[in-house]
This record gives sequence, structure tokens and C-alpha cells, in this order.
Amino acid sequence: MTSLRLTAILAAFAASAAALLAQAPAPTTAPAVTVVRADRLLLGTLDAPIRGAAVVVRGDTIVAAGRATDIAVPPGARVIDLGNRTLMPGLMDMHDHITGEPSDGGDSAVLKETAGHAAIYGVLNAKKTLEAGFTTVRNVGALGYADVALRDAINKGLVPGPRMYIATRGLGITGGHADINGWSPEIHLPGVAQIVDGVDEVRRAVREQIKAGADHIKVTASGGILSVGDSPDAQQYSFEEMKAIVDEAARLGRKVAAHAHSGRAIAEAARAGVASIEHGSLIDEAGIAAMKEHGTVMVPTVFALDYIIRGGDAGIPEYAREKARNIQKLQRANLKRAFEAGVKFAYGTDAGVFPHGLNAGDFPILVRELGIPPLEAIRQATSASAELIGIQDKVGTVSAGKWADLVAVDGNPLDDIERMLNVTFVMKAGVVYKSPAATPAAR
Repeated sequence: MTSLRLTAILAAFAASAAALLAQAPAPTTAPAVTVVRADRLLLGTLDAPIRGAAVVVRGDTIVAAGRATDIAVPPGARVIDLGNRTLMPGLMDMHDHITGEPSDGGDSAVLKETAGHAAIYGVLNAKKTLEAGFTTVRNVGALGYADVALRDAINKGLVPGPRMYIATRGLGITGGHADINGWSPEIHLPGVAQIVDGVDEVRRAVREQIKAGADHIKVTASGGILSVGDSPDAQQYSFEEMKAIVDEAARLGRKVAAHAHSGRAIAEAARAGVASIEHGSLIDEAGIAAMKEHGTVMVPTVFALDYIIRGGDAGIPEYAREKARNIQKLQRANLKRAFEAGVKFAYGTDAGVFPHGLNAGDFPILVRELGIPPLEAIRQATSASAELIGIQDKVGTVSAGKWADLVAVDGNPLDDIERMLNVTFVMKAGVVYKSPAATPAAR
């Protein structure tokens, strides 16, 4: 075959292919559209519910929300009619240990297991958490760097789970709540967090954890419940150490969450500039004043204390149950006073102390024992939590331009807050993972 003839054949083939392409319809890049309808819509704010509502989702983003009569259904859209249910933003848990399992206080996990175990638990717990309606969590400490691996796997779409904002290991003092105590001092044991002391060492630890992938820093400012040999009423890190942690984290663009039961520890941590107080059980007037002055957010974890008192399903030791019994009534009264005084609250649970998937267990306690109105409790678990993380421009309310994270419960949770315990519809980033009206889409 001559080169002239070959050139002619190739030219004819090219012309034929061009003609076929010209006749074919242009490929579409428009994402799929879903319309979700429900009898009520809570926006994640303190606004009254919208009756007869619809939310339009294009791809992973909300494009419209309001009364169904005001919203046109785009041609070809998938319609999910949830009927007599209440639709709201995806819920957010600001105090989670998603790679942890209920245990005897931490010793078993550290002495018998590895970060590999924690990562596997995390895969299972992430699915439970998402299906319970929690589409975003702030993880506040994990064994090793299991939370880094889990967060990245979820972001890559390898496993289903909530969006994760992580603290990696967290920081604790020698002999404190995050350390492993009660064993022979001749046995060198790791803590359940990174155990560091002194201003220079805590600065270095903050840098290490951010290098490893921390989205925020967790500091143990007081004693705790499940740890041996310390008191929840005792401050642990000094003000100078906490200030160094906050300053170093802020310099690198991170916020700090402080585990603190003690009234003094709460006040000192707030003065040091932490973004949030976790637990806050023994907050006093000085702590309330400091939190209000500095805009510090309270993240109460009330259901976990009840679970510890009952003994749970994991052989929680008597010393921990006794600590919990001693502060339970004080916790409820103090947190109620803090809320009524105007301290800002966000929703957190301490899931991992109790089984994952029960994250909504705090709602009834917040409403019935702390006197928080149901709409405000739901706001704390949506827009208030988004503000704490700093992602309020992306999530936390049902409005155009936000991520398409939506959940629904049967009936009206403003009449019966226990309806929050049974989420029946879950959408994250436009993908339906749980629905009474549609088969969950494959990831």
C-alpha cells in the first residue's frame, strides 16, 4: 500500500468519524437533581418550621429550600416524599471518639490492642454514626492516628461515614486523665493521649499533631471519670501550658478543645483562649463569666455520664461509677445555670464511652433536665456546631449553596424530643444512605 493511498484512507476515516460525532448528542455534565419533600422543615436556626416543605438538591449541594408550593420540580428530578416527617440539617456531634469502643476506662484498649484495632472499629462505627443521622463529627482523640486513616478513607469514598474533623491523639499530663495509671511505675505504659509536660514540650506536641493531620487540638485540662487516681475537680495543665497550646495552635490555624470538669480548669482554659469546654460538669460562676467574656462554647456530654452510672455493657469499674454518681446532679444543675446565663452551647456526646449510633441520647436530657427548648437543642446540633468548627458557610442550615446534608425523623420532634432517637432518613452530600422512601444509593 502506497503512502498516498494510506493517507487517503486515514483522511476518509477521520471525516467519517467527525460526521458521526456531529450527529451524536453532546454529553451532559449536569448533575442529578433530587427533590426531598416533608410535612415540616427545620432550617437549623430558631426560625419556626416551614410546613409543606421541599428541598432541591443538585449533586452534593442544596439549590433551593422552602414551601413546596413555591418550588418547581425540575424536569427529570428524583422526588423523595417523606410524608409526615420533619426534615432538618444533618446532625453534628462535637465530642466523638469514633475509633473507640466502650471499655473499662481505657486500659484494655492500650494494653491489649493497637491503632489497627481502632481503625477497624472506626469503619464499623462510622456507618452506625452516619445512619443515626450524624453527618459530621468532631473527633476529640484516638488511639495512635487511627482517626487520620478513617477520615481520609471516608473522604476518598472508601467507606461510608460522617465528615470528620479530628484531633489525632490529644494532649495530657503525666499521671493525668489521659495517662494510664494504677500500674507499677517500673512498667512504662503509653497514655490514651500524647503525654507531655511543660511549655516547650506542649508546643512541640501541637506541631507534631498538626503535622500528622490534626484539624484541631484536644487538651486535657482537668481530671476525669474513667481514669484511675485523679479527680474531676482537679485542674491538670497549668494556665501557662494551656496558653502555649492555644497560641501555637492558633499560629498554625487550629482551634483547641479542652476536656474540663473542674470549675477552676474551665475558667483557666477559657482565659487561655480555648474554643470549647468539653463536659463542663462543675462549672461555677467564675467559669461562666470567663466563658461568656471569651466567647467559649460549652459542649456538654450528659448521656455518657448516665451510661457510666448504669455500668454500661463493658464492665465499667466501680471507681468510675462512683465518680459519675458524685457529680451527676451537680452536672445537670451547673450546666442548666450556664445555659440560662447565656453561655453558648454546641452538641456533643462522648460517643465511644457508650455504643456508637446512640449519639442522639443527649437530646432528651438537654430538653428535660437542662431546660433547653427542643428547637434550640436541634440548633446546637446543627448551625451552632458548624460555627464551632468554622464551617458555617458550608453546612449547618438548610439553605441554597450549603452541602446537601439532610436528615428526617418521624412526626414532630418539637412536640416530642425523643423522636430524635430514631432518624429515618439520611442524606450526606446528596447521597441517600437511609430512607423509608428510597433504596439507599451506592457510594
